[in-house]
Amino acid sequence: MKHIKLGGLEVSRIGLGAMGMSHAYTGAGTDDAESIRTIHRALDLGVTLIDTAEIYGPYTNEELLGRALKGRRDQVVLATKFGLVSHTGGGEWTLDSSPANIRTAVEGSLRRLGTDHIDLYYQHRVDPNTPIEETVGALSDLVSEGKIGHIGLSEAGVDTIRRAHAVHPVTALQSEYSLWTRDQEPEVLPLLRELGIGFVAYSPLGHGFLTGKIRSTADFGGDDFRATNPRFTGENFQRNLRLADEVEAIAAEVGATPAQVAIAWLLAKGDDIAPIPGTRRVSRVEENIAADQVNLSAEQLAKLDSLPPAAGEHHNEQQMRMIDR
Repeated sequence: MKHIKLGGLEVSRIGLGAMGMSHAYTGAGTDDAESIRTIHRALDLGVTLIDTAEIYGPYTNEELLGRALKGRRDQVVLATKFGLVSHTGGGEWTLDSSPANIRTAVEGSLRRLGTDHIDLYYQHRVDPNTPIEETVGALSDLVSEGKIGHIGLSEAGVDTIRRAHAVHPVTALQSEYSLWTRDQEPEVLPLLRELGIGFVAYSPLGHGFLTGKIRSTADFGGDDFRATNPRFTGENFQRNLRLADEVEAIAAEVGATPAQVAIAWLLAKGDDIAPIPGTRRVSRVEENIAADQVNLSAEQLAKLDSLPPAAGEHHNEQQMRMIDR
């Protein structure tokens, strides 16, 4: 596995998103033993970056990682997130990046993860009620205390990124980026490169759509967030199937899977981008990591670049309101 730098933090250039093991997808939380085997297999294959958040579950995903990483903590760049649980009274799915909330959140995450430090600690969504300077000031204190190593932001816009970085160096921005979500390209990626901030791409497989395996939403459980995702509903779903078919055609040319092509396309976008495809299955983590060996020709990359954007917003209306632009 090749390594890259996110700011000053060295990570494997493909990471592992752990959310789906416990949260948001059909079957999440039903087979922790397989999820732990998947984490161990990822480590064996050279993955060092593993990503979670307190809201995943809530809390159960961090607990799962704590169990999986016993005895192997030093092999991992461990990333988690705060800010979508208000411990000061608002509860779950309440934006709260106040310094008092961060203090409570970090202690809970450290306990559940079974560690004395978090390598990369992200603000999960920008809190409009707390100036970003206050939030990053509190995080900077945690860096000084050794409780966190690096500061990250997630789904932050260019103004927030600049203001945050002026208080303390931001190591990475984590936002959605894939063949069908490319709105980071015009302004955000150039700014990150100007400031020396790395990019962690979540949902690099379009919530599974770009694997080509999803041809119907009939199998989604009631707790699967894709059931209300605009890209998976109505006419948008049918239009987006054509995108998946285009990826599949290039995969056939290369002798790879569509998932590997989607990840390889992202890897070709720069050595400061680390996709974190999520899975809870050993076979899928093996497939995703093998994308490290897939080489796309200039012509194939140009074909993928010219694909039309996905039909529909990335998230439902409630989730879109939490994205800072």
